[in-house]
Amino acid sequence: MLRPLRSLLGRKSAARFVPVQATPDLPRPASTTYVVGDLHGRSDLLELMLELIDAHIGGTGSADPKLVFVGDYIDHGPDSAGVVARMQELTRDFPDNVTCLMGNHERMLMDFLADPTLRGPRWLREGGAATLESFRVSPDDLYQTAPSEAWIDAAARLSRALGEDARDWFENCPLSWSSGNLWVVHAGADPARPMEGQTARVLLWGHPEFDSAPRGDDAWVAHGHVERDTPSIEDGRIAIDTAAWSTGKLTAIAVKPDGSHAFLQT
Repeated sequence: MLRPLRSLLGRKSAARFVPVQATPDLPRPASTTYVVGDLHGRSDLLELMLELIDAHIGGTGSADPKLVFVGDYIDHGPDSAGVVARMQELTRDFPDNVTCLMGNHERMLMDFLADPTLRGPRWLREGGAATLESFRVSPDDLYQTAPSEAWIDAAARLSRALGEDARDWFENCPLSWSSGNLWVVHAGADPARPMEGQTARVLLWGHPEFDSAPRGDDAWVAHGHVERDTPSIEDGRIAIDTAAWSTGKLTAIAVKPDGSHAFLQT
């Protein structure tokens, strides 16, 4: 049985975090916002992170906190099914406080269901076998040159295992979230375009100039997708994908309306 989030409104205990002083040019959401990095099937780390967030909310007394997950809930790690179920539960129980963005791995899964023969081989190379196994669909008959029937059968079995609710949930995951000058996306953004004008492809897969070219506005963009040894916040970018599926280090950032922020990590 899924464990409920004990208290989105706070629990009086201390979290492990290092606060950073606010400066004039920092992200400033309307209310305290927690942005959580790529999960990739690590339901165990998700539960640890929810404990840390609970403790941080309780310790700081944040009112009406928001939780935003950057996507990539599936693939690579051992429990994609558990993560997806937990994400559905959180968005159902806290619809005004929890947002789950779509990642490129969720897009690849949905593309696989729509066109298994064409889309399946790439998804399998990108970690999809772990998701199939998590949903009790054997990937043993699937390989680059497997017959179309094998891919179509696997997609049908996965679709049944997911169920209509999960499929609809995936399709309805938004591509971005914003509050104040803080934006959250999965992969990055085109620095030459306003955030409202970004394409789905860029938000899901990134942009070649995202890490190098400055933005022409005051937007701060928090994102996952690109694995890093340590999280960072600089030059309008907040990177929080620390390869949780392989390192055991799931990272989140807590950002307060005054611009002060803290990294939380399992």
